[in-house]
Amino acid sequence: MSIRSLFHTVKVADAVTPYDTIQLQVFYPGMSDRPLTQEMGNLPADPQQAPFPVVIFFSGINCGADSYRWLAVKLAARGLVVVTFNWIAENLPGMVALTPGVELKNLAPNIYGTAPTASALPALLAGLMELNSQGVLAGLLDLERVILGGHSAGGRVAIESANPSFYPQVIASFSYGAHTAAIVQLGYAAGTILALPDALPMMLIGGTCDGVIASNSSLYGVIGERPTTPIERTFQAMTGGDRDRYLLLVEGANHFTIADPVDPTIGTAYLDFPATQSDEQSRDLIAEAIGLFIDSHVRCQVQSIAALDRLLVSKHPAIARLERK
Repeated sequence: MSIRSLFHTVKVADAVTPYDTIQLQVFYPGMSDRPLTQEMGNLPADPQQAPFPVVIFFSGINCGADSYRWLAVKLAARGLVVVTFNWIAENLPGMVALTPGVELKNLAPNIYGTAPTASALPALLAGLMELNSQGVLAGLLDLERVILGGHSAGGRVAIESANPSFYPQVIASFSYGAHTAAIVQLGYAAGTILALPDALPMMLIGGTCDGVIASNSSLYGVIGERPTTPIERTFQAMTGGDRDRYLLLVEGANHFTIADPVDPTIGTAYLDFPATQSDEQSRDLIAEAIGLFIDSHVRCQVQSIAALDRLLVSKHPAIARLERK
């Protein structure tokens, strides 16, 4: 199999120019036996693996989409189509940044839970419909099986927006370095953990050396002994489920372990704690856990369900905690 990617752009209907354009990179399983042609590199997708479930991955704030290429390639190798994107926008007055798209008004106490917080998602879904109608992916995308994933703020909007009452085509979600502790400045009591949608499979992943979450704990009034306390409390607050909710804490991983490479000139990498384990080993575990989660609860693969069950009881040296409920 040859993993390929293509680019696409979409417009955000209610965004102001010049901050109304999102640039997508879409990774897919290509045909490895395709003869060399003058096709400018747009090789066909492998139709034998179609229709492809689609993963939409939301980056952290000021984290470029290239930082998650490694994960997109690994997931595409499992027979998925993976969308990463860059969106430069002014989420706050005077603050222009790479953003996953956060609908701030939907985080307010009287609105939260009634509307999605992922402001980029409608445009991304519309872009996928365009790709499914023309080009090398035409007719090959399973747009009734969309998985939302993300890192940091992007992970938060992914898990908050994975609600079938918002988007019926979304059927699972995962996050790394994300939680739902409420921002005190928005009017919440200190230590409040906001409820997540309870209808879909979900996996929360975090690193035990997450210095960014630890450094920002005062924003939420969440004070704990571990950097992962907000993630653990988010998992504890989950309701519903059918043994399809997971918490994975990766020993020695930090907030940016999932990002490779990390751009030190932007973002908050300076807040992070040093990783105490191999980043490569941690990333391998993160990708495997996410892949098994999707293969088990989206694609219903018996062998993947068994493999995920084995991981739950394993003594994997990089697993600090792995729970299911």
